[in-house]
Amino acid sequence: ESYKVMLNGPAPWGFRLQGGKDFSMPLSISRLTPGGKASQAGVGVGDWVLYIDGESTSSMTHIEAQNRIRACGDRLCLTLSR
Repeated sequence: ESYKVMLNGPAPWGFRLQGGKDFSMPLSISRLTPGGKASQAGVGVGDWVLYIDGESTSSMTHIEAQNRIRACGDRLCLTLSR
Protein backbone atom coordinates (compact mmCIF):
# COMPACT_ATOMS: atom_id res chain seq x y z
CA GLU A 1 0.00 0.00 0.00
CA SER A 2 1.55 3.27 -1.07
CA TYR A 3 1.27 6.65 0.62
CA LYS A 4 2.52 10.17 -0.01
CA VAL A 5 4.35 12.55 2.25
CA MET A 6 5.09 16.23 1.68
CA LEU A 7 8.10 17.50 3.58
CA ASN A 8 8.58 21.24 3.90
CA GLY A 9 12.16 22.42 3.57
CA PRO A 10 14.79 23.34 3.61
CA ALA A 11 16.93 20.20 4.05
CA PRO A 12 17.98 18.20 6.04
CA TRP A 13 14.98 15.96 5.47
CA GLY A 14 15.95 13.50 8.18
CA PHE A 15 16.37 10.23 6.30
CA ARG A 16 19.01 8.15 4.58
CA LEU A 17 18.49 6.21 1.36
CA GLN A 18 19.81 2.82 0.37
CA GLY A 19 19.61 0.93 -2.90
CA GLY A 20 19.04 2.14 -6.44
CA LYS A 21 19.36 0.68 -9.92
CA ASP A 22 23.15 0.58 -9.65
CA PHE A 23 22.82 -1.67 -6.56
CA SER A 24 20.11 -3.86 -8.16
CA MET A 25 17.77 -3.16 -5.27
CA PRO A 26 14.81 -0.82 -4.83
CA LEU A 27 15.40 2.54 -3.20
CA SER A 28 14.38 2.42 0.42
CA ILE A 29 14.71 4.34 3.67
CA SER A 30 17.64 2.94 5.64
CA ARG A 31 17.71 5.39 8.52
CA LEU A 32 15.64 8.15 10.11
CA THR A 33 16.79 11.05 12.25
CA PRO A 34 14.83 10.95 15.52
CA GLY A 35 12.44 13.91 15.52
CA GLY A 36 13.41 14.79 11.94
CA LYS A 37 11.04 15.91 9.19
CA ALA A 38 10.65 12.43 7.67
CA SER A 39 9.92 10.68 10.97
CA GLN A 40 7.42 13.39 11.95
CA ALA A 41 5.64 12.76 8.63
CA GLY A 42 5.30 9.06 9.41
CA VAL A 43 8.02 7.70 7.12
CA GLY A 44 9.31 4.31 8.29
CA VAL A 45 12.68 2.57 8.06
CA GLY A 46 12.47 -0.01 5.28
CA ASP A 47 9.79 1.87 3.34
CA TRP A 48 10.35 1.78 -0.42
CA VAL A 49 10.69 5.08 -2.27
CA LEU A 50 8.48 4.77 -5.38
CA TYR A 51 8.47 8.40 -6.58
CA ILE A 52 10.48 11.53 -5.82
CA ASP A 53 8.53 14.67 -6.76
CA GLY A 54 6.34 12.63 -9.11
CA GLU A 55 9.27 10.97 -10.89
CA SER A 56 9.44 7.17 -10.73
CA THR A 57 12.52 5.82 -8.97
CA SER A 58 12.36 2.42 -10.70
CA SER A 59 15.27 3.24 -13.03
CA MET A 60 17.13 5.75 -10.81
CA THR A 61 20.62 5.11 -9.54
CA HIS A 62 21.43 5.99 -5.94
CA ILE A 63 23.18 9.22 -6.99
CA GLU A 64 20.34 10.24 -9.32
CA ALA A 65 17.87 9.85 -6.45
CA GLN A 66 20.08 11.89 -4.13
CA ASN A 67 20.44 14.63 -6.73
CA ARG A 68 16.68 14.64 -7.36
CA ILE A 69 16.08 15.11 -3.63
CA ARG A 70 18.72 17.86 -3.44
CA ALA A 71 17.06 19.68 -6.34
CA CYS A 72 13.73 19.87 -4.49
CA GLY A 73 14.60 22.94 -2.49
CA ASP A 74 11.74 23.95 -0.19
CA ARG A 75 9.35 21.04 -0.67
CA LEU A 76 9.99 17.34 -1.07
CA CYS A 77 7.14 15.09 -2.19
CA LEU A 78 7.72 11.36 -1.77
CA THR A 79 5.51 8.42 -2.66
CA LEU A 80 6.43 5.49 -0.45
CA SER A 81 5.33 1.91 0.11
CA ARG A 82 5.43 -0.12 3.34
